[in-house]
Amino acid sequence: MSTSSPEAVKKLLENMQTDLRSLSMECKKKFPPVKEAAESGIVKIKTIAARNTDILAALKENSSEVVQPFLMGCGTKEPKITQLCLAAIQRLMSHEVVSEAAAGNIINMLWQLMENGLEELKLLQTVLVLLTTNTVVHDEVLSKAIVLCFRLHFTKDNITNNTAAATVRQVVTVVFERMVAEDERFKGIVEQPPPVQGNTNRRSVSTLRPSAKDAYMLFQDLCQLVNADAPYWLVGMTEMTRTFGLELLESVLNDFSGVFLQHQEFSFLLKERVCPLVIKLFSPNIKFRQGTGSAAAPAPVEKPYFPICMRLLRVVSVLIKHFYSLLVTECEIFLSLLVKFLDGEKPQWLRAVAVESVHRLCVQPHLLCSFCQSYDMKQHSTKVFRDIVNALGSFIQSLFIVPNAGNAAAVSAPAGGSGSGAQGAAQGGPGTGGVSGTLTTQAAFEYRGTWIPLMNVSVQGSAKATYLEMLDKVEPPSIPEGYAMSVAFSALLDLVRGITSMIERELAAEEAAAAEFRETHPDQEWRPQPGAHLVWEEMVIASWCGLLAALSLLLDASTDETATENILKAELTMASLCGRLGLVTPRDAFITAICKASLPPHYALTVLSTNTANLSGKAYSIQGQSVQIISPSSESHQQVVAVGQPLTSQPQGTVVLTAKNIQCMRTLLNLAHCHGAVLGTSWQLVLATLQVPQSRFKEDHKQLLTNHTTLGADLSEEQSNQGLVCQHPNSRMREWGAEALTALIKAGLSYKHDPPLAQNQRLQLLLLNPLKELSNVLHADIRQKQLECVLQILQSQGDGLGPGWPLVLGVIGAIRNDQGESLIRTAFQCLQLVVTDFLPTMPCTCLQIVVEVAGSFGLQNQELNISLTSIGLLWNISDYFFQRGEAIIQELEREEAALQKQAQERGETLNRPFHPAPPFDCLWLCLYAKLGELCVDPRPAVRKSAGQTLFSTIAAHGTLLQQPTWHIVVWKVLFHLLDCVRTSSTTADKEKIESGGGNILIHHSRDTAEKQWAETWVLTLAGVARIFNTRRYLLQQLGDFFEAWEVLLNHIQSAALSKNNEVSLAALKSFQEILQIVTPAKDSDKAGDAFAAMGVPPVLIDPLSAAGPGRPLVRSDSLVERLTRYNGAELQAPPPGEESALEDAALWWSAWNTWYRTGTESTRPPSGLTEKLSFIPSQPFLTALIQIFPALYQHIKANFSMEDLKKLGVILHGAVSVPISSDASPFILPSYTEATLTSLQEAVLTALDVLQKAICVGPENLQVMYPAIFEQLLLFVEFSCKPPQYGRVETKHVANAKYNQAEWVALNYVPFAERSLEVVVDLYQKTACHKAVISEKVLQGIIKTLRTPLGLKYACPSESTWKLAVASLLKVLSIGLPVARQHASSGKFDTMWPELANAFEDFLFTKSTPPDNLSIQEFQKNEAVDVEVVQLISTEILPFANFIPKDFVGQIMTMLNKGSIHSQAPSFTEAEIDVRMREEFSKVCFETLLQFSFSNKVSTPQEGYISRMALSVLLKRSQDVLRRYVEDERLSGRCPLPRQQVTEIIFVLKAISTLMDSLKKTQPENVDGNTWAQVIALYPTLVECVTCSSSEVSSALREALGPFKDFMQPPVSKVQNGES
Repeated sequence: MSTSSPEAVKKLLENMQTDLRSLSMECKKKFPPVKEAAESGIVKIKTIAARNTDILAALKENSSEVVQPFLMGCGTKEPKITQLCLAAIQRLMSHEVVSEAAAGNIINMLWQLMENGLEELKLLQTVLVLLTTNTVVHDEVLSKAIVLCFRLHFTKDNITNNTAAATVRQVVTVVFERMVAEDERFKGIVEQPPPVQGNTNRRSVSTLRPSAKDAYMLFQDLCQLVNADAPYWLVGMTEMTRTFGLELLESVLNDFSGVFLQHQEFSFLLKERVCPLVIKLFSPNIKFRQGTGSAAAPAPVEKPYFPICMRLLRVVSVLIKHFYSLLVTECEIFLSLLVKFLDGEKPQWLRAVAVESVHRLCVQPHLLCSFCQSYDMKQHSTKVFRDIVNALGSFIQSLFIVPNAGNAAAVSAPAGGSGSGAQGAAQGGPGTGGVSGTLTTQAAFEYRGTWIPLMNVSVQGSAKATYLEMLDKVEPPSIPEGYAMSVAFSALLDLVRGITSMIERELAAEEAAAAEFRETHPDQEWRPQPGAHLVWEEMVIASWCGLLAALSLLLDASTDETATENILKAELTMASLCGRLGLVTPRDAFITAICKASLPPHYALTVLSTNTANLSGKAYSIQGQSVQIISPSSESHQQVVAVGQPLTSQPQGTVVLTAKNIQCMRTLLNLAHCHGAVLGTSWQLVLATLQVPQSRFKEDHKQLLTNHTTLGADLSEEQSNQGLVCQHPNSRMREWGAEALTALIKAGLSYKHDPPLAQNQRLQLLLLNPLKELSNVLHADIRQKQLECVLQILQSQGDGLGPGWPLVLGVIGAIRNDQGESLIRTAFQCLQLVVTDFLPTMPCTCLQIVVEVAGSFGLQNQELNISLTSIGLLWNISDYFFQRGEAIIQELEREEAALQKQAQERGETLNRPFHPAPPFDCLWLCLYAKLGELCVDPRPAVRKSAGQTLFSTIAAHGTLLQQPTWHIVVWKVLFHLLDCVRTSSTTADKEKIESGGGNILIHHSRDTAEKQWAETWVLTLAGVARIFNTRRYLLQQLGDFFEAWEVLLNHIQSAALSKNNEVSLAALKSFQEILQIVTPAKDSDKAGDAFAAMGVPPVLIDPLSAAGPGRPLVRSDSLVERLTRYNGAELQAPPPGEESALEDAALWWSAWNTWYRTGTESTRPPSGLTEKLSFIPSQPFLTALIQIFPALYQHIKANFSMEDLKKLGVILHGAVSVPISSDASPFILPSYTEATLTSLQEAVLTALDVLQKAICVGPENLQVMYPAIFEQLLLFVEFSCKPPQYGRVETKHVANAKYNQAEWVALNYVPFAERSLEVVVDLYQKTACHKAVISEKVLQGIIKTLRTPLGLKYACPSESTWKLAVASLLKVLSIGLPVARQHASSGKFDTMWPELANAFEDFLFTKSTPPDNLSIQEFQKNEAVDVEVVQLISTEILPFANFIPKDFVGQIMTMLNKGSIHSQAPSFTEAEIDVRMREEFSKVCFETLLQFSFSNKVSTPQEGYISRMALSVLLKRSQDVLRRYVEDERLSGRCPLPRQQVTEIIFVLKAISTLMDSLKKTQPENVDGNTWAQVIALYPTLVECVTCSSSEVSSALREALGPFKDFMQPPVSKVQNGES
């Protein structure tokens, strides 16, 4: 809740009233005036609350009166009352209701309490609340408050002192924060700066704003107090300490540096007050010297005081860091002082804090840069930067130098112990840290018996001080051994790191700017600003001597690997920086130092000594002392890692190399590797040094040294020398040799030669040749180094290799299968880099090598993934050829012309692979040939990937090839590949491959080599076929397209006939593709197809705009146009007048022959029983085979002969007869009850359908083929009752096959046969009248075929068969009989009639019995069918008896006669007999007999004859039945006759009554006498039946006898002579 909210105000009023009441109560007895004041205060508050809306403002206005009672309360000096009042005053302050006047009163009251020593902590708290909550206190009141706090800092009570100190610090901060806030408020307002007066003692500064004025007065007085002068503003101070003052000054300077930089008045204070003060206070430290008596100085010297000195150094650090730009001169003095404090004669603690201060400067490289600019580069100025570096160096050296004889304490220290007592430690006699022979684990420096431990003092790049932070210490601390050295060492490293990284950053920025400038202004010269370089060079020149002296000494003394590494790194970066800045002397000096450290001590090496004579002999003057670069100490105890023979000129025994020597050598190699470009003349130093180990430690090359000591040692000689080392049996030696050689090569390549390397072929090859020769070294480690070198060369110099590419690619490609994976992997990394980044920069003649190399990685067998990835690279390469084709063609053709010219001059012929083809095409052919090799690799994954890539690249990029080149592609690439794959597949191993190593499982479809090769065969064949399909119009323009077509068909045929289902099926798919049948019996849109194959949406190329064969081209070889032309040729419809290639009859007939041979071979049943059944073609294969025919036929139908039709028939019949293996049957066969066709059967019928339709619309001469088609279909119809045999293969009926046994299952042929029958009927309906159909007796054939199912009737495998047969027969007869009658005279149908009669006979009176479970309804349905047949006889045959042979009619009549008498199966039950007697059928037969017994009119003798014949048959039949019945009745006595006989007699009797009715209606002249005689003859027989016992017979008899009454007339009398 805020202090101004209504609730807070209400609470404040209540609390104040409560406080006043409490005060009144406390003072009631002792202090009546206070009590009265309190009570009037309550009234006052109530009045304010009642009268004002803004209560807080009113309270502030009246605050003097409101506060008065509490001030009086404090005046009582009673603790309880005082505490109560101070709390109440603090509450008012925190609500900011205290006015300036009231605040003054409060401070005065607090001052009194302070002087009386009352409630001191509460006072401080009150002051702090008052100053921090508002700004009403300023000027004198503020100064009084601050003095009050200072006074409380110097009391007898520790707690009070500390609290007061903290309060003072906070108050000082508050004063300056107020000023910052005030500046912020007046930020935008520009004021007229007043003239600065030169008055140093001014009490007030009229130009400053109020808060600034307070801050100014406060800071000025702090300076006065530290200087032990009286303050101007802080009146009433009684005592003060310098240390506290310095701390306050430091915190203000550090925290509010902006104030001093923005306000001139404050800057003035800095220059005029702070700096002189610091210099004055430093004086005791400057003059003091340790160990000198006072006699040297005329006056006694004040001793340095640690707390002040340390604080002064802190102030100096802040001044330099923040105000260097204001105080250039003063900082020069400070820095010079700082350097002096490092002096060896100063106390140890002073040197320690000084070195900490120097470290703080060393981590600020930009500050150091400013020193260099402001001092070192000015003419008459102190060389401050150089002095700092040199001082650090001398400081480090001085720590190693044992103090002189004048320092008794140090000399008397025992050699094995450490300096005794604090004095020894303080005076810096560092004792030797143990006997020199022992090895120590602690990091340390050791030099000539002086052992200095190395501590971890700060993180790299930060200066974390220890002694500069000891603000609580009064006595100087004792400094642990090694501390000063550790800080100095860190400072040195940070200095080098800071300077080098700063300058290198600037250099990099400058280079980037230069590059940008050159891009934007290519015609102008870039000129950098000279100033920057001068500063950098000056920094290096000023510092290198000191740095080198210190670093060399430390390197020699170091016993710790990490420290050594850091020192070497510092020397290396300095050397590199000097090299970049072109400062030769310092560069060589640093390199010499590393070289020296690489070699054993006292190793006389002419090269080094000649080079370093000018360095090592020179003593660098550091601070006036002459300090030699200390030569390496021989007794450093380092671990020996190599031992060898000495030089002949040096008989001092064995030579040892220590680990440190090796470490230095590594740095040297690193220098050569990474900074070779800036080494220049120092290469000689580096090479000479690197050569030593090889010369020393390899006896058979002892004399090499002499060859190389000359200064002009040739680079190539050096390389060949290192090359020899690379073959050394010792692995370390080899490694050094390889390191050196690769370093040389890389450095040589990165050097900025003039002219550039890319133009200087000889030099480049000279550099790269040794690298290539390493390929002959068999050691894996050397090859590894070689390849790593290649990788680095590619990464750094890849763009400029030019003529060196063949060598580099040769190195990458020199891989062998015995080399192991890691080498191959490294080499492959190089290749990947080349392909992804460098193809555009290399000469186009090298592209072929890249293809070769990539291919060799594909063929290596060490690492499958690399093989597969390299195939991907070949694809990327092909893509690159495609995109950059135009440029590559131009470059290759220029090259080709040059070669051609050279060859002619020499009188030779140009010899290169695929020569007649143009060079760009040759590049493609090399790529295809490589992929072709990979397509027959032993590993299936590689084959697959290579195959896909080969065909994809031919499909995607083949358009770039010249037309003649396609000839080579087809014959040398594609067909060659097909031959190889076919051979490998047919000879592949059939052994099962167990799981593929580890736990990889192999799918059963790929678990033998044969199956894996099958996959390859499939891919290859499909790929070639696709190319033939998509590039057809282009290939067709080649002269030998027909031969190529034949070869391809031959390949398809051999694949289709292979004993592998996968291959054979795929071969047919390819067959379909080259015939452009994408889906069976449907020609796809060819153009769209070709587009799809190219991945071009058909919209893009408009056939009309593309250049076709008929249109002239402007420039024949432009790539774009060639593309357009080919695409045009491919995708355009052929121009009118020219027939498309595929319409070429020869091609189609060739395809037909292939199809016929494939079909014949694959469907021919195996002969003989003995042959083990090895292979039966699969259903999908046969289906695909048959599905090809319809589309093929469309193109050959013009010449398709009867002979061809017969061939087709054999294949169709064979295909349908093939059984399927039982394990496949569940997938192919419908269940036996379902009447569906397999897709193969569908295809067969479709093929015949296509033929028949073609004949239908074709010319007359085609129609002779109808009978053959009928014959074929009728063969299939027979399958319904007699399935075909496939050779002598035993097949099980599908219902009995067990799926898990390898048996063959015959298909369910019923649906197929029935569908064939339907086709026959349809076809016959269309063709019954055709000449060929009549003359070839097709109708007879149909009847003959149908006779089988009709005769079998219930015995047919499927009930539907005979029903369909009957229906078909009826339909066929309804069409065929009229035709037969029409052609009766021709005799073509004579043989058909007996066949038909037999068919009727077999069907109507079948020998097969109906199944027992046949229901009555079914039986009635079947009887209805029989009835239909009889009706057909009565409508289609008997009425036309005069056109039909008599014998046939006789047969029919006999049949009807037989049918009219009841015939039945004796097995029926009594109950069923009524129905099952086929009464309906008998009745129809009888009625038919009756119908034809007498026609109303006889138009021809033939008709009369059929009537007489029918009647005669009928009457004879009735007489026989009646006679037999009378006989049986008489014989049976009492027993009733069998039911069927009774039924029969009843029927006959009914028939007789029907006959009598008919006779009555007939014209008398139509009935001949013979018939009458037969009718009347029935009468006596009927009469004999009267005695029968059956009532049913009796009633029937009555009906039969009834009509006879009409014939009973009296005999007509003969009229003779006119009389009756």
